[in-house]
Amino acid sequence: MGRGKVGMENRTLCIRVIERARELMGDIGFLGRHRTRPEDFTRQRCFSFPVVMLLVLQKTLKSIQLHLQEFFEALSKEAQQRRVASDGAWTQARAKLKHTAFIELNQEAVLKPLEASAEDLLLWRGMRLVSNDSSLLRLPWSEALFAHFGGQEVIEQDGTRRVRVPHARLSVAYDCLNRVAIDARVGTFNQGEIGLALGHLNFLRPGNLWVGDRGYSSYVMLARLRARNIDFVVRCKRHSFREADELFSRNEDGASISTSLSAKRARGANPDESLPETICVRFVSVRLSSGELEVLVTSLLDEESFPPESLKEVYHWRWGVESFYGQLKGLLDLENLSGLTVEAMLQDIHAAVFLCGLESILSREAQSQINHPSSSPSRKRHQQKLNHHVSFHALKSRVIDLLIGKDPAEKVFAELTALFLAKPVAIRPERSSPRYPPRTSRSLNYQKRVRKITF
Repeated sequence: MGRGKVGMENRTLCIRVIERARELMGDIGFLGRHRTRPEDFTRQRCFSFPVVMLLVLQKTLKSIQLHLQEFFEALSKEAQQRRVASDGAWTQARAKLKHTAFIELNQEAVLKPLEASAEDLLLWRGMRLVSNDSSLLRLPWSEALFAHFGGQEVIEQDGTRRVRVPHARLSVAYDCLNRVAIDARVGTFNQGEIGLALGHLNFLRPGNLWVGDRGYSSYVMLARLRARNIDFVVRCKRHSFREADELFSRNEDGASISTSLSAKRARGANPDESLPETICVRFVSVRLSSGELEVLVTSLLDEESFPPESLKEVYHWRWGVESFYGQLKGLLDLENLSGLTVEAMLQDIHAAVFLCGLESILSREAQSQINHPSSSPSRKRHQQKLNHHVSFHALKSRVIDLLIGKDPAEKVFAELTALFLAKPVAIRPERSSPRYPPRTSRSLNYQKRVRKITF
């Protein structure tokens, strides 16, 4: 497929995404579904419904008052009038907004346009690769956050006293090839990752291939997937299944065992649950580049169509969900909340999830231009990729023009693409850095002197 056709498809999808997002932002029905009370956002105030949503999306590490001043200066170019707002008014205004607005925005403006376009949806052998992972979020101190999500006590650096720190668990079902979150759920500190993962199953469909890490190698998880006719590739931990232990003991690359797993001998399986009594699976051993042996369990039973090397490739794609958490916690500073209420915390999380999906779609054209040989007249030693620090900064800076601006979507998209193309970074294959044990001094040095803030 030539660059012209690929570029046209990318642009068409991006224009549909922008136009659908704009349509929702101005829809009275959308407003009605996601306000706290029926009387909220009924009068023409400084903080209208779209303005509150844009301010949450444009979350920054600057002070609230400085952020409001800069935002309304940019907004005045669209509204043709200067507005002044206080941080107290902002706190009251965002309490009127439900976090579910960002969930619907992600589903309707990012996922549906992508899924409706067969030529734009990236698949692996006709299957959509969906991975799942969870991560603990360390939250700032708030009585409301600790009461709702729980947490733990930690000893301060001087060792003199213990302090309570709220924590929540975020779980995401992630499309690894298309780099979009299908579903995101926030649980309490003590909630297990499998319990949260089961909640994602309503968003999976036959034709999805679910890729899981060692924490999900349980009969309950695998049986739930097969009950919905969803295939899987899951990394096994030792002592999870008898067949997995056998392959670990044999220590052979490419060994395979086909068998039926039974609910009767599965640890943690509740006989009262409506699970299949048996499921047919295949255990496969693969050797990593480090020399370590790993065992995968899969519902793809055809060894000729899905040899061990292909399953190893599939599991390698699971790293996309790890990179997604890197974007959330690193580039978007998810744990640095813009409010200390439960609703403000949920707004920040789901706004960041939507923003990541939006960036993934809108940056496709820029990445295809970087990949094309004619994009750079000089020969590069390494292939290049988009600099996500640049793309997220551009997206946040232009969020007003993008979602409520009066300029045509094509014009805004072209301007964003030009900004995305700035400062691409080199791809260095097989590059790895040694992992050092965590040290407070190293972390402090990184946060104070090394880390660069995106926005």
